[in-house]
Amino acid sequence: MSNVSEAGRPAPAETLTPTRGWLAVIAVAIGTFTVVTSEMMPVGLLTPMGASLGVTAGTAGLTLTITGLVAAVAAPAAPLVIGRADRRTVLIALMVLLAGANLLAAWAPNFTVMVVARVLIGLGMGGVWALAGALAPRLVPERSVGAATATIFSGIAVASVLGVPIGAYIQALFGWRESFVAIAGLALVVAVAMAVLLPRLPSERATRLSGVTGVLANPRVTTGLILALLLVTGHFAAYTYIRPVLEGVSGIGAGVIGTMLLVYGIAGIVGNFVAGPRAADAPRTTIVVLSAGLGTAVLLVPFFGTAALGAGALMVLWGLAYGGVSVSVQTWMMKSAPEEAESVTALFVGVFNAGIALGAFAGGQVMDSFGGVSVMWLAGALAIGALLVASGGRAPAAVER
Repeated sequence: MSNVSEAGRPAPAETLTPTRGWLAVIAVAIGTFTVVTSEMMPVGLLTPMGASLGVTAGTAGLTLTITGLVAAVAAPAAPLVIGRADRRTVLIALMVLLAGANLLAAWAPNFTVMVVARVLIGLGMGGVWALAGALAPRLVPERSVGAATATIFSGIAVASVLGVPIGAYIQALFGWRESFVAIAGLALVVAVAMAVLLPRLPSERATRLSGVTGVLANPRVTTGLILALLLVTGHFAAYTYIRPVLEGVSGIGAGVIGTMLLVYGIAGIVGNFVAGPRAADAPRTTIVVLSAGLGTAVLLVPFFGTAALGAGALMVLWGLAYGGVSVSVQTWMMKSAPEEAESVTALFVGVFNAGIALGAFAGGQVMDSFGGVSVMWLAGALAIGALLVASGGRAPAAVER
């Protein structure tokens, strides 16, 4: 029996009832929430964490960059390293690794140990995300794959809204180390849930380096990777510095900006679930709309972000647009090479994390050299570039629209 059905979608290893299939999807979604929250945890803890470890807040911020870069390398390597191993077993092991790494971060007596912990978190994050993104077709019927993929990726959107604030709240009550302990506990709970709910997910053929690199010869796959790089780099170039930009453009206070970021996050969750099913039917059209929305939002910030109402409306549009990017580009990738779902997902996750690091770096350089408005121009130009690539590039053949 092959692990790919005649329709080109991976076949499940065992028959699942609809209820168990969706419970398994939810367990994987909580897993993606856990790995992204683990990655972003230092954002809300930089000052106390840096003081405790004897480094500046800027140096402490490198823990985020380190994790992202390690994940960018680990994700494409994951299918090669695990070979034919049962994906269920691997996911459980990675969640346990993530729990241990977060406990190491909680214990870290100095910055060197913290860096080791963050490297391990990057390994766990890259592996989980690379495998999780391709699981929906193996857990639910084909008609539900779009919604299931959106659910799995909702963990990323929800983490951006709740993960960092929860960590900061725990730090305020108990301390920054306890924040890492809490996320370690969640990782262990997810590992148990995966053990109970996921079916056996064997791979009957090992992924080889030639398979991973071979999909790059597929123009639809390379188009999807270019879209991911443009959209993610553009978003993080602007979003990383949105607070100083809004303060400079409008003079809005920190409290109002915090509310806007919460509204942005909620809009992002909505965008994820709206875009997922639509991308399953029309990936090109969906990504064109998302690129246009993202570009419009960032380019109008200097003009209409001068007042709280206008800035708030643009943050809603921004959230709706970017919230749908992950699930839509992932869907594009999987439809481009359905027989190589893990390989294209791993490449997508690698490029995605590279885009995060590149966007934050490029945005910082532009911010320091030319000011906040120029950061918005950069992000807008990249979003427009994505719109042009999506419009003219090779879309998945099954739904060339």
